[in-house]
Amino acid sequence: MKSIFNPTIQPKTNIGQTIVRILLGSFLLFAGISHLSFNRAEFLAQVPPWVPMDPDLVVILSGIVEIVLGATLLFLSSKKIQVGWVTAIFFVLIFPGNISQYLNGIDAFGLDTDRARFIRLFFQPVLIVMALWSTGAWQAWIKRNQ
Repeated sequence: MKSIFNPTIQPKTNIGQTIVRILLGSFLLFAGISHLSFNRAEFLAQVPPWVPMDPDLVVILSGIVEIVLGATLLFLSSKKIQVGWVTAIFFVLIFPGNISQYLNGIDAFGLDTDRARFIRLFFQPVLIVMALWSTGAWQAWIKRNQ
C-alpha cells in the first residue's frame, strides 16, 4: 500500500480546486491574523473550558497554525496533498470549540442564538471537505493503491 503522503502521488487539480484552495488559504491566513489581533476575545470565547491549557495560549497557538496552514496552501503547491490532510485534521481538532460554543450558549462572532450556533456546526464538515478536495488529497487517497 502506498502512503498518501508519497510525493510521487500528485493528482492534477483543476481550476475550480485551485480557486477553492486559494480562497481557503486566504481565509486561514486572515483568521490566523485575527486570532492574534482584533478577534482575540471572540476566539477566547470558543476555547472549551475543559481544555487543559491557558485559553489565551490556545488562541495564540491556533492562530499561528492557521497562518502557517494558510500561507502553505497559498504558496507551497508542491506539498498541497500533505497540507490538505493537515488542514483537514486541524479543522477536526478545533471542532470541539464550535460544539462547546453551541452547548454552552456562548455568544461570539455574531452567533448570539442557539439556532445560529447550531447552524454553524454544519460548516466545519464543509471546511474539511474543501481542504481535502481543493488540494487533491481526497483524489490521492482514492488512487493510493492504483
